[in-house]
Amino acid sequence: MGKVDSGGAGGGPRPDVDDATANACTSKAATTVGERHSTRNCSPVEAGDASIAAAPVLHGTKRSAWHPGRVSEDANLSAEQVRDALGLVPHPTCGFVAETYRSTDRIEPGGLPAPFADGRPIGSALFFLVTPDAPVHPHRIRNDQLYHHYLGDPLEVLAMYEDGTHAVEVIGGDIGAGQRLQLFLPGGTFHTARLASGGRWHLGGSTEWPGVEPPDVETADVDALGERFPMLHDFLARPTTRPAPGRPGVG
Repeated sequence: MGKVDSGGAGGGPRPDVDDATANACTSKAATTVGERHSTRNCSPVEAGDASIAAAPVLHGTKRSAWHPGRVSEDANLSAEQVRDALGLVPHPTCGFVAETYRSTDRIEPGGLPAPFADGRPIGSALFFLVTPDAPVHPHRIRNDQLYHHYLGDPLEVLAMYEDGTHAVEVIGGDIGAGQRLQLFLPGGTFHTARLASGGRWHLGGSTEWPGVEPPDVETADVDALGERFPMLHDFLARPTTRPAPGRPGVG
């Protein structure tokens, strides 16, 4: 894996968050994702957007991920309460985000093959919150990524793989209905996500390895990507049905 030094990015609370936290909530990975459907046509995308806003780093050491303490699972817990409790801020691709971990150890330049040959943190992690008005926009990261379900309503994820196949997976707590507690996205996988119909919010997490830095993030040219994956336009066109006022959330 190459040598590691301990003087890399991260390490404890940081007021001056670097652009690395522009890490997308998306990323690479999983041949385990349900049924795939072949598509065709490869599409260009716009290269990593350096303007992606940084998320706050709440804590970051290589041995201890930040824990916020008890978060109520009350059925009436609102998205605003979740945002306030966890310090989540608006993010250009992933709803609302707070980075919770960035390894202080770095893999030295030359310790990994391209596209990470210039070195990376060993790993990174974040919280993300999706609402009807703040979905996960189409993007990809170079790094392998694992989504985790924590609280809230189910999240529908459209994963578009480099081999031209795609899958729609549902992340949520109802494992009896086939929902996933975790979803692996291989590096280079374009993806987008929305709440299941009637959902209020979804709180999830993402872990990435190696850790994400700004060059790893790529926002999609939706028109070009849609030529290769025509189902993308239908997925984006269906608005999330808003829940009736007073509807209890799923927690």
